[in-house]
Amino acid sequence: MLGIVNARIGNRLAYQKGTDMNTRIILDYLKNLSENNNREWYHAHKAEYKEANARFEALVQELILHIGKFDSSILPREAKELTFKLVRDTRFSNDKSPYNPAFRAHIGPRGKLPVPVGYYLVIKPGGQSFLGGGLFADMFKEATSMVRDYIASNGGEWEKILHDPDFQKAFTLRGTALKNVPAGYDREHPQAEYLKYKSWYLEYPLGDDMVADEERFLEEAVRLFRLMKPFHDFLNRALEGFQMPAR
Repeated sequence: MLGIVNARIGNRLAYQKGTDMNTRIILDYLKNLSENNNREWYHAHKAEYKEANARFEALVQELILHIGKFDSSILPREAKELTFKLVRDTRFSNDKSPYNPAFRAHIGPRGKLPVPVGYYLVIKPGGQSFLGGGLFADMFKEATSMVRDYIASNGGEWEKILHDPDFQKAFTLRGTALKNVPAGYDREHPQAEYLKYKSWYLEYPLGDDMVADEERFLEEAVRLFRLMKPFHDFLNRALEGFQMPAR
């Protein structure tokens, strides 16, 4: 297994050396797409899309290398397996814009799948980029119950993670939540507020200037993703054995 990982890392390094990454190209393309969100413009500018997408995949590949040094559960992975399409599903939306002008990737133990949880990256111009982590999906009732049960049984460890000084400086826990503690849980539980949650995730906003400065962006992203790891480890222990519903 180690030989396979090393070989893939070698391939990635060769790929990166041959790719002149420039995150400004990503932002510029997405800004233009946002201002021309139609199929005609998109297809007329396929070359620009391919260039921006290649830059984004190179950036994700670099993140995989760095994250893999402190979280080997995400190895081995290729960037193209972890990115999401620009095309939107507009069937049930009043907004019929065909594209989401954002490049997104989820670097997790099972690739793009939301469970086990992993590291999420969104690049979207206009100050809408962010780094994320945790359990974003709140539609999996079993996953929600598993995390609640684990928090209820391991509240001290949960609090220690959330109240780590460096973690607190960077993140505020987010998620959809009920008004009351759900049935089956003690309303007076020390972690009662967290048991109301249906999802538990983190977001760290990034300005365009940060994203455009590639070296600074990578340094900050790796630092923040490293801070997320204990949070992810806790959630993934809680979610051990969870099976994604069949489509």
